[in-house]
Amino acid sequence: MDTPPPPPPPPTQSSPPVNWDALDALVLDFARSDRLLLPPASPSPPSSPSSSSTTTSSSTPSPSSSYRSRLLIRRARTALEEGDVDAALALLRAHAPAALLDHRLLFHLHKQRFVELVRRGTEADREAALDCLRTALAPCALDAYPEAYEEFKHILLVLIYDKDDQSSPVANEWSIKKRFELAGLLSSILRAHLQAYDPILSMTLRYLISIHKLLCSRQGISSPISNLTERLLFDDRDPPAVPQECSLEAPPFDEVDVQALAHAVELTRQGAVDSLKFAKGDLFQAFQNELCRMKLDLPLLDKLIHEYCIYRGIVEGGSHVLPGLQSNNQSNDVNFVDKQEDSTETRIDFEMTNNQNGNCSTSDTSHHDSWSRRLRRVRSSASGQRRRKRWRGRVDDLDYGCETPLDANKHAILCSALDMDEVDMIVKPDLMADTGLPDSRCNQDQKYEVILEMRDLTRKGMASKVVEEINNMDPDFFLKNPILLFQLKQVEFLKLVASGDHGAALKVASTHLGPLAASNQALLKPLKETLVTLIQPCEDVLTKSVSLPVLASSLQIAMSRRLGIEEPQLMKIIRTTLHTHSEWFKLQMCKDRFEHFLKIDSLKEVDPSAGSHNMSKVLTDECANGSSQITTCSSGKVLDEGSSPQESSEVTCDENAILKVMEFLALPRADAIQLLMQYGGNAEAVIQQIFS
Repeated sequence: MDTPPPPPPPPTQSSPPVNWDALDALVLDFARSDRLLLPPASPSPPSSPSSSSTTTSSSTPSPSSSYRSRLLIRRARTALEEGDVDAALALLRAHAPAALLDHRLLFHLHKQRFVELVRRGTEADREAALDCLRTALAPCALDAYPEAYEEFKHILLVLIYDKDDQSSPVANEWSIKKRFELAGLLSSILRAHLQAYDPILSMTLRYLISIHKLLCSRQGISSPISNLTERLLFDDRDPPAVPQECSLEAPPFDEVDVQALAHAVELTRQGAVDSLKFAKGDLFQAFQNELCRMKLDLPLLDKLIHEYCIYRGIVEGGSHVLPGLQSNNQSNDVNFVDKQEDSTETRIDFEMTNNQNGNCSTSDTSHHDSWSRRLRRVRSSASGQRRRKRWRGRVDDLDYGCETPLDANKHAILCSALDMDEVDMIVKPDLMADTGLPDSRCNQDQKYEVILEMRDLTRKGMASKVVEEINNMDPDFFLKNPILLFQLKQVEFLKLVASGDHGAALKVASTHLGPLAASNQALLKPLKETLVTLIQPCEDVLTKSVSLPVLASSLQIAMSRRLGIEEPQLMKIIRTTLHTHSEWFKLQMCKDRFEHFLKIDSLKEVDPSAGSHNMSKVLTDECANGSSQITTCSSGKVLDEGSSPQESSEVTCDENAILKVMEFLALPRADAIQLLMQYGGNAEAVIQQIFS
């Protein structure tokens, strides 16, 4: 029997455009919140990391106090993970004494302290363990929670069973895993108690990636970014904070809130109810608590942020990393993924691949001198670099040890570290004098400078200068990117119309726009709409017709590829997960209640003007060419942007019926909707059929 031919490859398709300016703001907020940037010599009052976000609390912690609180949490967590319960207790007594009023938490801490003292094995530590039993653990067990006293009696068995005996009844209590579980629980409680939530960007990434994974799993879809998402967001989570006994009799919560929380962060219904109880009914606080329980690979995230910041011109390039931090952050440049599996050859041989794919013309050698001259001009003028921020890297000041109990000197060091402000971390300018990096790194920075200069000129609407500069550097660039040339000339045309110079505008149209549209049918409609402005001139015709930020970003991407600079991995993650976020809520047939809180709506809002939407779409299709942004099914199918992975029915389901089926059958929203469609929207019929 002849084997059937393989299915044809799926068609290429681009994801919807992204508001990179909105992502810039989130990235800068993250970098400032976690002190990843060096402050200026004359520091200005820092802006709140959550100033632009929706808040549910009447008193939001200042950025400085939020940073110190998160630093405290990481320090306490590290201490517990290393078995130093005394250090963790000292931190709590000094900086968060109210957290110790939670008797359940206090009991767990004393119980772990008892185990760690016995684990040390010396006679003095055994005496200290017995003293802990008498003075701390036994009294706490009486009023911690109903099962605490039974747990107290059970933990006494560690005195007679060896820690290496895997068959003992207390093998679980001896396990090192217990340290990490307790550290996670403490982090969850302290985070809510101190309102020390992570920056919006890290919560947004957790949310988008979790939805992306869920949609891929449910629809049998292979993810083009799985190599990144699997490493960035771990599967395990910190234990949830348990509501105290006094809050167990909380009034019933709105079922809409319960289901929204349960399905946003993949909780059971009871888990969502408990989370709302702990947050005293505050849906958005409960949502933050649950998101922050998800574990991110923080070093990898820092690398992604640094790569993006260099690419977008937020920080200085890799040749400006501080000498003292370079050993810790040497992989924080745009090539850091070289060290990651599956990506090594991509970054190292990128320029070679471009040549093989035809992205660089045969005249590369002839215009190499033009680029070199332009780079030399950048080398002689560092004004652009001076305007940018300097990367500090993550220096959490956690270099004090955890091996021994916190003595007075160590406690003083800790307090000074926690109370440190940005002003104390200013690095003298002479530290930046010479990093001793190779010329290749400097040349890479100079390439960025050329690209960023062209991007900034485009943002200002100086289209004719951009075209002239690029043609001087690379005469073949616009032959490879005709749509970019069309829109730059469109900007030039519209500026002339706005100034009243119709003759010059028509010359631009006949010389450039007309021939470009003749060779690309997709440009005919934008050309007609552009010419209409001749009879309807107005001062803001440019802003209504063209999105300069979108054009500037598209030009930056195209120029970067031309120079062998691949777009940052963070851009790929955001573009792909925003697409799957839209598809997911098409399946849910509802609006995401948390998208405004997490600034997802801002990331999707590329251009509010309707006139520039079509051209932005054409630009997106052109500039996404060559990058794998599409999520493909194992069958070779592709998710269409304008439709859900499953065909939607014309049957309209009542919201109360959807919630009823979700609650009674513990089903995801999409499954509840599908069942209701089969039974004409009748919730009672669905439930009766399932239980019959």
